[in-house]
Amino acid sequence: MKVQAKSAIIGKKKKNDDYDGFDRPCFISLFDMNDPHLSKQVPKKRFDFDEGVHKIIIKGLKIDYLLAGHDIVINNLEELEFNEDKEGHLIITGKQR
Repeated sequence: MKVQAKSAIIGKKKKNDDYDGFDRPCFISLFDMNDPHLSKQVPKKRFDFDEGVHKIIIKGLKIDYLLAGHDIVINNLEELEFNEDKEGHLIITGKQR
């Protein structure tokens, strides 16, 4: 799926304590501003992946890893593309300015 956004936050959703599988629920939140983690801005769109993802692969993008929240921020986007493959990978690519 290809989407338009200025920035994105990628993160892991809270896990269920009784779950013992390798995949984890995760999300991609899209914003119309850079560094959305520094504001109280709500995402313009959020995509939830509730099962089947055990690895996120980010190709060709400059990212920032936020240690406090364990999230990834991608700024200066023109577009973001993400697709799931059959092996449980969420593959993320895009264009940055």
